[in-house]
Amino acid sequence: MSPVRLFILAVLFYIAWRLFNGPRNKKPKSRHDQSKSSEVKDILMEDPVCHTLVPKGQAIRLRHKGKTYYFCSEKCCDTFTRESGGQE
Repeated sequence: MSPVRLFILAVLFYIAWRLFNGPRNKKPKSRHDQSKSSEVKDILMEDPVCHTLVPKGQAIRLRHKGKTYYFCSEKCCDTFTRESGGQE
């Protein structure tokens, strides 16, 4: 077999292999691209006692004087209740 035929067969094999395996340099979506389509799942709320940021869905809630407060722990909630003069 001549070197030219061998080269042509190698090129054809490579093209066939690429067709079956798809493009080689597929880029995964970056975080920036994914964030455009996804919604915000949870909002961070600041604990009024220790000023820790807590996801709203995981925070301890307390309704006091018509306003809802969010706490990182029962301890912070109790401290706030004690200092503010009790619950509504």
